[in-house]
Amino acid sequence: MAEKRDYYEVLGVSRQATDDEIKKAYRTLAKKYHPDLNPGDKEAEAKFKEAGEAYEVLSNAEKRRRYDQFGFAGVDPSYTAGAGGYGGAGGAQGFGFDDIGDIFESFFGGGGFSGFGGSTRTRNPNAPIKGSNVEITIPLSFMEAVKGCQKTITIKRLEVCSDCGGTGAEKGSAVETCPDCHGSGQVTVQQRTPFGVMQTVRTCPHCGGKGKIIKNPCKKCGGKGRVRVTRKLDINIPAGIDDGQTFLVRGQGDHGINNGPAGDVAVTVTVRPDPLFERDGFNIWCEVPITYTQAVLGDEITVPTVDGKVSYTVPEGTQSGTVFRLRNKGVSYVNGGGRGDQYVKVSIEVPKNLSSKQKELLKEFDKLSSDKNFEKRKGFFDKLKDMFD
Repeated sequence: MAEKRDYYEVLGVSRQATDDEIKKAYRTLAKKYHPDLNPGDKEAEAKFKEAGEAYEVLSNAEKRRRYDQFGFAGVDPSYTAGAGGYGGAGGAQGFGFDDIGDIFESFFGGGGFSGFGGSTRTRNPNAPIKGSNVEITIPLSFMEAVKGCQKTITIKRLEVCSDCGGTGAEKGSAVETCPDCHGSGQVTVQQRTPFGVMQTVRTCPHCGGKGKIIKNPCKKCGGKGRVRVTRKLDINIPAGIDDGQTFLVRGQGDHGINNGPAGDVAVTVTVRPDPLFERDGFNIWCEVPITYTQAVLGDEITVPTVDGKVSYTVPEGTQSGTVFRLRNKGVSYVNGGGRGDQYVKVSIEVPKNLSSKQKELLKEFDKLSSDKNFEKRKGFFDKLKDMFD
């Protein structure tokens, strides 16, 4: 026999590999070289056994420690350097049954396996199954999202067939228990492997895993027990919902199977921009233009909010870009408990198309003005003077 290869080399992992990395490497090799997937291939069978021996040692903390310290002699008393063969390592001995179960499930695609004391995994094909969710996207205006509203939506969902009541069988005909799986939806198959005779559990090919046979399928639903129906629903849009957010309408999705509960309708909203307001979380921003005179002398201005118009007094000497805060004039929290604020940014509009009289008056005003009337301007020229003098 050929000389043994290093166990880490066999699995293709480093000596610092974690337990998960070792297990993953072994599973990959076992699936690749399993004899059932490579019938008659002696080389694949040898590699399968070699990988099993390596995993049996490296997956055991104590054996791995001895192997790292003494090599093959630490885990196989019958081993002598260059003797070759697999000695007493025993290939598949020492495997955890959970590991074998996971591997065989991936090989054979069934619900589980039995053998070596393992248990067979089963499921009830007639257990209630919840229906799937139905997804829909609807557009909203800015105000509809902020204030909340009611909408009528159209959805397509699966409902229990009215002709057969969900059984899938034509009226007057019976649903029979599958004679192959006796209603379990699964059959047990015995297979001979290098581990011995293994029992694998597979989906029953006769009934497709349903556990029942329908000889006369319902013409309306084709034996599926559910049909797709178009429905209109009146739904309430919660106040404060934002663009891209999703909420659920409970119990209005696809009907369940075997009397399982219905799914939900997942409603995602898209919110159109507003010409006056801009949203920032639960706060609202709005820009209001004022005249030069209003900014200089102060004035009472009208400010739009989502609740209507309000009056606000702009103080004397207001600068362009100043932001005022209106408390509790923003968006309501979706779950209640308060509201955000509205922030009002004022912009001073410079007048255009002045008459000769207006220009003369402005020039006269400018002559009467001094540095004390323009703090920013005075500060700028003071800094400029300090820089160059």
